Amino acid sequence: MGRHFRSIHSRLFLLFLCCMTGILILISVVYYYRTISIIHTKVNDIAEKNISQTAGLFNSLLQGYNSLSKSLNSNYELTRLLQETHVKETVAIENERTITNIIGAAYYSRNDITGIHILTDRGKVYSYERQFAGVIDNNYAQTSWYNELNASSGNMVWLGMMPRSPINTLQQKENVFVFGRKLYDLNTHKQLGIMVIEANPSSIMEAMSNVTISPGSRVYLIDQNNNIIASTGKKGTEAPHFASIPKPGAEDGILVDDSSSQLVVAANTPMAGWTIYGFTPKHDIQAEVNQTTQYLVIVLIVLIIVSTVLATLVSRNIASPLKLLIREMKKVEMGNFSGSVNVDSFDEINSLVSSFNRMVHRMDELIETIKVTTVSEKNAQLQALQSQVNPHFLYNTLDMIYWMLDEKGNERLSRVILSLSQMFRYSSNWEEASRTTLRQELEQIRHYLTIIENRLEDRLVPKIDVDPQWMDVTLPKMSIQPIIENAVKYGLEPLDRQGMLLVTAEQVMDNLHVVVRDNGKGMNEDTLMRVRSLLEGGNRTSPKAEDRDGPVLRRGIGLSNVHERIRMMFGSPYGLYLDSQEGEGTTVTIRLPIRHQGGMEDEHFSRGR
Repeated sequence: MGRHFRSIHSRLFLLFLCCMTGILILISVVYYYRTISIIHTKVNDIAEKNISQTAGLFNSLLQGYNSLSKSLNSNYELTRLLQETHVKETVAIENERTITNIIGAAYYSRNDITGIHILTDRGKVYSYERQFAGVIDNNYAQTSWYNELNASSGNMVWLGMMPRSPINTLQQKENVFVFGRKLYDLNTHKQLGIMVIEANPSSIMEAMSNVTISPGSRVYLIDQNNNIIASTGKKGTEAPHFASIPKPGAEDGILVDDSSSQLVVAANTPMAGWTIYGFTPKHDIQAEVNQTTQYLVIVLIVLIIVSTVLATLVSRNIASPLKLLIREMKKVEMGNFSGSVNVDSFDEINSLVSSFNRMVHRMDELIETIKVTTVSEKNAQLQALQSQVNPHFLYNTLDMIYWMLDEKGNERLSRVILSLSQMFRYSSNWEEASRTTLRQELEQIRHYLTIIENRLEDRLVPKIDVDPQWMDVTLPKMSIQPIIENAVKYGLEPLDRQGMLLVTAEQVMDNLHVVVRDNGKGMNEDTLMRVRSLLEGGNRTSPKAEDRDGPVLRRGIGLSNVHERIRMMFGSPYGLYLDSQEGEGTTVTIRLPIRHQGGMEDEHFSRGR
């Protein structure tokens, strides 16, 4: 379990999932609290607007009632008829009918008026209402509402909600909104009586219902003494203690308080001096928040599931190529270099896999190169050993001939014998395998040129111009001698004039170019191409072509052997490069790595391997 948890697949999965989940939870919490704040702010704004509109509706409604009462009080005909006392019976009946018609006109001016009553000081009652079979309460003068109206100074008196008509005792029990005022003769300011108007409370209740925000909201209309005039609460519901509830301010007349367990809004109605209160439980407001919370939780769960799927896909897309790469690396560790990894993933992983494939392919090539080099060296050593038939006997014999010629004064022939002896010693010395230095190789070339100069009888002018700083550069043994031998045999010997042979060395970037240049016959383009092809491992064609191109092949084989040994030792960028012009000569460049000062000679060798 612990090992599985430490895998890159598990780590990436947990990392991605934790990051995504953390971000989602953080965003959800911020969104949740921000949404709650917005909802509460909007609810408060809506409640404030509703209570303000309701107060405005109340003022407009009461203003209309006030205007209706004023219109009756200012009716000249009505006040005149109410003051007539000594008239005939027929005139009295006519006057009563006229008064009733005037009251009826006012009654029909508004749809919400249910009854208009005028109670004169002489005890006469004039009424216009929906029910005409009612009986007037003769003891109305002793009621509280009558005393309240009679004690007023002529202003509108809002008596509030009553369970039935205060005048008609037989009226069905249904709530009515009652208000009234004293009647005066506007000319003499004489009191004529009292006017009582009854209205349908539905307009008031509709205005109060505008304050409700939720089904649990309750609205109360109270007077200056905190008495409830009307309410939308259900019967049996305990009314709040309005004495302990804050009152709306005098400036704007609006109160919004959400500091308690319920939202309280209130507004004053200046027309009547009443106050409208609205109470909404917080849990009703919280219902919308709960819906938002449920929706947010569902969305969060869905996003977490999507994040889990994405985390699985992303971690698998990253981990699968790496697991495949690890399996192939274990195969390489066991010695299998033939496999390769093929994936299609992110660019970085694709680059890593491509580098691994190139590395394995390169290692396989290097192992094969080492095998070939090892076999070649063993074969070369075996051939050298087979060719050494008692080399010390040959050395002693050549030394004896040298001293015999020296005693006879044949200095020229003695130099040839000495050079030949040195060449035998150099070619048969395998203590350092196939490696040597440029100094030793040039020394061997000088012995070889001594023999060639005597053989060509001054037809060859050799020159070796190499800076001493390059003398310790490492190269394969017998690398320059085959090139010079080819130059002499195929380029300079056929000349009918004196030939020049120049050996130089120059640095080109990080490489050393040892150049062997002659002014011999050179090669035509076709011969040059065939020799270059042999250097690059080109196949020999048919036996007929081999017979035809014998000199070319013999020349190319010697150069190809040197070229392959250099590449085996240092790598593919190094080796021989030919350039030739027919009739002008041939130039062979040996490209070698330069040993850095203070470095090891084996550095380039091991790098090439």
